[in-house]
Amino acid sequence: MTVLLHCANDLPDNATYQRWFTIGPSSTRALNPTTKAADIPHRLERAFETAASHWLSLTKSLSEDSSATLSHTASAAANISDFGVMLAWSQLVANAAAEPDTTLVVCDDPWMFRHIETLSNVIPGTKPPLFFRTLALSLRGVLARTKVALYTLLAWARTRHQSRRYPKGDAALLVYGHPTSTVDGIDGYFGPLMRDITDLARVLHVDCPPRRAIELAKDGRTFSLHAWGTPLDTISLPFVRWRPNRALLKGPCGWLVRRAAALEGSGGQGAMIAWQQRCQQRWLNSSVPRTVAWPWENHAWEKDFVRAAHRVGVHTIGYQHSVIGQHMLNYSANANHDGANSLPNFIFCTGPSTVSQLIRFGMNSDRLRVGGALRFPTVGPQHFDPLGPIFIALPFDQNISAEMISAARHLLAHGFTFVVKDHPMAPFEFAHAPGLVRTQDPLNQQGGLSAVLYAATTVGLESYLGGLPTIRFLSEERMALDIMPQEICLPTASSVNLHETLSRVAEQYRDKRPTLPSGAHFFAAVPLQLWRKELHNG
Repeated sequence: MTVLLHCANDLPDNATYQRWFTIGPSSTRALNPTTKAADIPHRLERAFETAASHWLSLTKSLSEDSSATLSHTASAAANISDFGVMLAWSQLVANAAAEPDTTLVVCDDPWMFRHIETLSNVIPGTKPPLFFRTLALSLRGVLARTKVALYTLLAWARTRHQSRRYPKGDAALLVYGHPTSTVDGIDGYFGPLMRDITDLARVLHVDCPPRRAIELAKDGRTFSLHAWGTPLDTISLPFVRWRPNRALLKGPCGWLVRRAAALEGSGGQGAMIAWQQRCQQRWLNSSVPRTVAWPWENHAWEKDFVRAAHRVGVHTIGYQHSVIGQHMLNYSANANHDGANSLPNFIFCTGPSTVSQLIRFGMNSDRLRVGGALRFPTVGPQHFDPLGPIFIALPFDQNISAEMISAARHLLAHGFTFVVKDHPMAPFEFAHAPGLVRTQDPLNQQGGLSAVLYAATTVGLESYLGGLPTIRFLSEERMALDIMPQEICLPTASSVNLHETLSRVAEQYRDKRPTLPSGAHFFAAVPLQLWRKELHNG
């Protein structure tokens, strides 16, 4: 009943263990593929679901210090932070240590290695070096945040005039710079709402580059949040990052907290969140919009926004704009250390399905409304063609996208063909090949398709409701969150068994097509009168 813990460059003799698995990307060339532990992707998901309550309970402690408002880990943002996945790997190791055979665990992550070696029945080898990795990430973080400071200063300079012509007191949409937003009233998150409610202003999140913001501002109703910053705000940005309480760096999860802080601190995200918070607070204080609606995901900047809005009496509507599955822990009310104080006055959901999911996540039903599917096309039957290509809907995660493309490339020799659609916010570059090409057209504009392969994107739900064979891709190295509503259970496949799964699903589909639920349960009609009422009379 032992786990041998080693780095990829310090492997023990094959005779000392019966099976192996790796945590994260590690070289496996020296390992026997026939003794690799079976079904790791599914086991990792189950472990994540077990660990979810632990992560949510930790958010209370993780959110105690003021810098936690800059952290995705402290908000249990499972689609950005992999803290929960590390807890899940830890559970898999603990399970392996309780089995009668010996398991080799290969881990090159220096923090995770040190965390695992504290578990029972684990025999560690040589530790991967930590000091220089930490130093490199720290220096990288300073450079990244300095770059953010310069970027935001230039962004303010280019857009500062916009704040002077903002229509004070009007209702507003606070949105990300989605590539499909237009100057004629279409928004990537709120669809045609600006056309239907003509006195709505649109304020662009600081993720929207100044050039794009200036382009959209030609409508006279769109404004860049950068305009409410000040040069003084940018001076401290190189030094802004999440610094967890020292007490959190000790104890059972101490190494995991250190890891999360080092990774988050290695980039410019903390500085961008800080800039967003400073700009949005100044906008709220100076313009006092009647009501603000935004694509709600319950991230750290949103909680700060809600608190700031409530202080000046601004009514808030969080629009649940995407599918919420059981792994999306950031949507849980328990991810807020101050509970309802950092939740919007109302949360408008795309359909009754999400209302039920949010109630399961601990949300009060009085706060929830069905706001309809503003950003999604009407879900209708999709053209199934058993001889057509397979549509691949890539996720935001670039590593999983690479794994999906690699898996598809291996199947070209078996006669499969694929069309690949990027995630709109994370284009992925890959080399085209006969049978593996990119498409710019969304799912509902495709010709006949034989199946859809997706990971962590709403396209999977659209495909399923359209009647196409739909498969959720499971990564062998990391976890792609299951964002499907709990009412839907789809077949899954990793790169190991994708060929087998595609063949099996195609055969099942030919024999009997599934009975599909009503699309309106997930993507309801838009109650425009409700939107008018809450935006104008909040």
